[in-house]
Amino acid sequence: MPATRRTGAPPVPGRPRSVGVVAPILSGSFWGPVLIGIHEAAQRRGFRTLVLRGTPSEVQAPSLAREQVDGWIVAIEFDGLEELVRAGVPFISLGARPSDIDCPSVLPDNHGGIRRAVRHLIEHGHRRIAFVGNLGAYDVRERRDAYEDTLAEAGIPFDPELVIPCDNNMYSGGRGAAPALLAKLPACTAAVFGTDKNALGMMSAMKAAGVRIPEDFAIIGFDDVVEAQSADPPLTTIRQRFEMMGRAACNLIAAMIDGEPFSPAGVRTANTLIQRGSCGCNVIQSFLDMDAAAPPAAPGEDEGDALAHQMVELLLVPQPLPQDAAPTDVWPAVTRVVDMYLAALRGTGTAPAAELERAYRQAVDVTPDLGTLMATVRLLAQHPERRGAPLDAAARRRVDDFLDLARLAIARARLGAETQHVHQLGVLARTNHDVSFALLGGTRQEYRSLAWLETTTVVWGCLALWEDPAARDHLVVAGAYSRDGSPVPPDGSRCAREAFPPVEMLPPSAADGTFMVLLLPIRSAQRDWGILALVGPTVVAMTGDEGTVAIWGTLLGAALERDALLESLSAQHADLQKAFAIERALSETVRELGCPIIPLLPGVLLVPLIGMIDGGRAQQVLEKVSEGVSRHGARRVLLDLTGVAFVDAQVAHLLGMTSRAAALLGARVYLVGVRPELATRLVDVDLGGLATYASLSAALRELGPAGKRERQAVR
Repeated sequence: MPATRRTGAPPVPGRPRSVGVVAPILSGSFWGPVLIGIHEAAQRRGFRTLVLRGTPSEVQAPSLAREQVDGWIVAIEFDGLEELVRAGVPFISLGARPSDIDCPSVLPDNHGGIRRAVRHLIEHGHRRIAFVGNLGAYDVRERRDAYEDTLAEAGIPFDPELVIPCDNNMYSGGRGAAPALLAKLPACTAAVFGTDKNALGMMSAMKAAGVRIPEDFAIIGFDDVVEAQSADPPLTTIRQRFEMMGRAACNLIAAMIDGEPFSPAGVRTANTLIQRGSCGCNVIQSFLDMDAAAPPAAPGEDEGDALAHQMVELLLVPQPLPQDAAPTDVWPAVTRVVDMYLAALRGTGTAPAAELERAYRQAVDVTPDLGTLMATVRLLAQHPERRGAPLDAAARRRVDDFLDLARLAIARARLGAETQHVHQLGVLARTNHDVSFALLGGTRQEYRSLAWLETTTVVWGCLALWEDPAARDHLVVAGAYSRDGSPVPPDGSRCAREAFPPVEMLPPSAADGTFMVLLLPIRSAQRDWGILALVGPTVVAMTGDEGTVAIWGTLLGAALERDALLESLSAQHADLQKAFAIERALSETVRELGCPIIPLLPGVLLVPLIGMIDGGRAQQVLEKVSEGVSRHGARRVLLDLTGVAFVDAQVAHLLGMTSRAAALLGARVYLVGVRPELATRLVDVDLGGLATYASLSAALRELGPAGKRERQAVR
């Protein structure tokens, strides 16, 4: 046995002991059961559970909530794990082992599970067996190594060409790898998969390609997700219980916190092969034969107690019933089922159908697997033979009637569970619609107040935004919600990240560990906004289907981003309005300066023009000259073109119109400073009797007093 060691920290006065969980995903077929297992084990040990969504780096572990957590469980992704090492706080890994950090880990028995799968295919006569999986995942790499080792044990040469990589652990990964595997057929006749979802994705692609399963190709998965038993054909797989991993992880970190002995290597959780149709086994018979060789009751052991124990252990496979637990702790009605069976066996009573169905509804809560549930009935059917007491015809008829009734009860209980699941999906869809509408269509006050949590099962919530998004050392409460009347922190109150959420404000259901606390980082593409703290029955109950809690966080981040953008646009709009007003004032000034009217001499106006003259400015000259002649009673207007570089035909035409308009008002327009190049453009323009002067000085000499005297002398 590996050496054990002790660690631990003194308890923090005034708050309950807490286990922190850092996980990148919080719901779905793997994460939901793991978190439920952690929470259940924490409750039994008197700990509360605080869950952070993200990697250690993303959630700033151990800084965020440091004053709230005594030890950490870090699942799958380890970016930033070195900060936990430097902080010296107890932590373990779950689902994978860090490559460069030594810490206890909780992992499934990947080697044992794959060994059972490969050996089973070999027993079916297969020799060219492929391995398909996402080799970027730690547990899948362990499973690939176990596949190679098992082939070597069986004397089958390892062919690296039969290792088919997938892009991910999901259905799409299996579908994406299908062409590579199909290219190996028909020489390759079977495959073991790193995950069930890879296997199920591959099955759909292979069937679309005309491959018959299992006649042409046998498949075994790993995990035993719910969809495995309803696949066509049902998927043979390695069953592991994810909640079992969660319980093992919680017990391990709690032992470290309390200074109890623990294995430095960590824990490997058990799994078992579940035979179904995808490998060529008889689906029903394989399940019904499970534990068929169970030993009879020990001397002195009650016959009914032994049956109840065996039935519960069937439901729990691969997890054994804990030594200190009674069968009724797992399945409360199991003893009543056994009593009804024994009554039918002995002819002392009949089983009420409704009561039997209620009993099997409890069994469905333990495992939804139909084959396992049917195995409990087969166990009862084999009981007389195992105890060496064959039945007479009447007893056989009574037992058969009871067994048929039990099978019907199982079918109805499973149907009820499926109906309830569909109903829950409907509720989830409506809830997500309401939440989405509130976050994307509501006002700033509505979504920050967290009133939208009313449609969920969350009982308490607090939204806190980073005071300084760059430093991220203090949070400011932006809104809070309480369904049960528990106090909430006031808006605007500050809290150091180490102390968030404020322990004195958490509802009693969180402080005593009844409900877990979820910390959800709120981010958008542009900014890390803050943290949303939620308290509710469990993460699964709070968020339902896979990805829902992530959607809440994404929508809330989008709402915050939208408001920030609107505020920015509003500020920019105000700035633009101000700039427009300034521009209008400048435009008016430029307009005035662009065509100044200068009273030069009595009855004479000077209009100096500079720069380019386009159609608009020429129209302005027309209007300003007409207005100036009328206002000043001018008889002569000097249009000085000395500073004008270019005049086109349109402008020349407007200058002619200016001359004619002035003439109608009793004045005459003179062009001053006409250069040869301008003159050539004015030749064909009707200028309305417009006269010219070579320069302004020439115009002044003629129009001034001296010029006037010269004209009088000539006359």
